[in-house]
Amino acid sequence: MRGTAPFAWNEDPARPLFTRSYAVRFAHCDPAGIVFFPQYFVLLNGFIEDWFNDGLGIDYTEVIMARRIGLPTVSLQCDFNAPSRMGEDITFGLRLARLGRSSIALDIGVRGADGARLQLRQVLVTTDMDRGCAIAIPDDLQAALKPWAVHAAPA
Repeated sequence: MRGTAPFAWNEDPARPLFTRSYAVRFAHCDPAGIVFFPQYFVLLNGFIEDWFNDGLGIDYTEVIMARRIGLPTVSLQCDFNAPSRMGEDITFGLRLARLGRSSIALDIGVRGADGARLQLRQVLVTTDMDRGCAIAIPDDLQAALKPWAVHAAPA
């Protein structure tokens, strides 16, 4: 992602943006009091669950547990811009970058009060958890995702 434009928080009001703020807690930090980088990915997974539940109106737990549809990350590119420290609030923002037959590409930015902390491009693939293979995005999920794809740039 180096050399690409930073995550655009106010890019296009017609292109949906999902945001959620999280407190940086002791459990997220290393002994220096800054977020230990793998903890960003734990927060990221919770953020994706929040987007499904609150942004898409699709129960993430039901998708995984009852419907047995997996959403593994198959690609994750990340640039770290600045550290986040214990006691701060950080905000995650998400825009749908590309909607494929079985994949969902997301552009995600994280910022603190003083600016960018990291930016990510994450690709999720819908899978049949019992057979262990990719499947087409189910119709209800496809319908929930389509409004987020307005003006989405090709990945």
